[in-house]
Amino acid sequence: MLTSLSLRLRVFLMFLGMTAAVWVAIGLALYIGLGRAAETGVAGAFTFSGILLFFLSLAIFTGCWFLFDTNVAKPVERIAAAMRTRAHAGVEVSVDQNEARYLGDLGPAVAAVTGELSKASEDAEGIVAEETARLAAERAHLALLLTEIPVAIVLVSPTHQIMLYDGQAADVLKQVHVPRLSSSIYDYFAESELRPGFEQLTEARREVDVEVHGTKGNLSFQLRLKKLSEASGFMILIDSTNARMAPEAARPLIYDFDLTERDTEKAIENCSLSELSFTVFDTETTGLMPNKDDIVQIGAVRVVNGRMVPGERIDQLVNPGRPIPPASSKVHGISDTMVADAPQPLEAVADFHEFASESVIVAHNAPFDLAFLQKYGKVAGLEWPHPILDTVLLSAVVFGSNEVHTLDALCERLCIDIRPEVRHTALGDAEATAEALCKLLPILTSKGFETFGDVIQETRKHGRLLKDMN
Repeated sequence: MLTSLSLRLRVFLMFLGMTAAVWVAIGLALYIGLGRAAETGVAGAFTFSGILLFFLSLAIFTGCWFLFDTNVAKPVERIAAAMRTRAHAGVEVSVDQNEARYLGDLGPAVAAVTGELSKASEDAEGIVAEETARLAAERAHLALLLTEIPVAIVLVSPTHQIMLYDGQAADVLKQVHVPRLSSSIYDYFAESELRPGFEQLTEARREVDVEVHGTKGNLSFQLRLKKLSEASGFMILIDSTNARMAPEAARPLIYDFDLTERDTEKAIENCSLSELSFTVFDTETTGLMPNKDDIVQIGAVRVVNGRMVPGERIDQLVNPGRPIPPASSKVHGISDTMVADAPQPLEAVADFHEFASESVIVAHNAPFDLAFLQKYGKVAGLEWPHPILDTVLLSAVVFGSNEVHTLDALCERLCIDIRPEVRHTALGDAEATAEALCKLLPILTSKGFETFGDVIQETRKHGRLLKDMN
């Protein structure tokens, strides 16, 4: 019946009912209290009435708060989160009209707006898709042309961060470590040998040949350094004889030219979310006790400029040095046979430590996974100075702390499909978490959390959620 009334009339009736309830409580308290006057005296009767009135008023206000929170506050919060998700993450969402039944015309109005927005988005997406296809074709053609050049190409920013590499360069860099956009070129080539080469480049001398060693192993590389004339930064040409690509192998062209404009000296808390590089990871383990159990798999991907970088990932089985309990194998599908020839935890964690260098580490329920990394890091002498983000807390900031914040629930809200065969694999869960992060970042910015410091300050308000999940 109330749903047929206007919203303003419902609010008026709510306050009218609350006022009536208070007056009834006052009358009831006085009636009961004065009925005891013969036993306790007038002063005692009024004291009893006051105490009774306090508890009756508390019950009335608690009931009103519960009704308001259930029928107004929570639905409004969910509608706001849904609208931001639709507007900034491009996710198709629907408003639960039954839940919004006491909000007057707000539910239908929001549904109408999202419907029109969807139509407009479909029209725009058609135009964007055509342009994207054209750019993708040009990019593929450029990548194909680059593979015909008998050198591998890396572009670095003025601060020596990698901002482009082709397929051949990726193969060369991989001999040292997984190639990573935004990472320092000195993570791959000895700084003591490469930096003097950069310093020789001037307006008069725009090319320099140098021989450098890799930062790992006994590898030597012949490099030609070129100072870019029409853009800031440097080009590194590597003799393709160092590459070991199969003819049929994929030859991606990976780049992010926004890195030329990044201020690497800025404090992390003052960096905007779009300026940061993220390493999103997950682990599979022998059990749920970091002090007793061990890692059996590490999966990680990198997110730069709000998108996952193709090819920059870790998918590593780990030999825990002990039998994997059948109950754990039933969850993640990893058996003793599968990890028999895999590296030990210390080696795998050290590789991940290098992969995540100079980035923000992200995980879903991060304290659990980080506890394993810190355990092995302590033995190996590794420090973890990386800033940390937890998508459980980011979900709470965006959707409210009263919602369910499991990875499955978050992915469902953001329309992220996790294939059953990759759920509870380290890489599959890491990719799902990374996709969620990419959709959450623009929503956070739209809510006014523009810097990393803003986000961290807000997530601290929801820290209890992590305690509840562990």
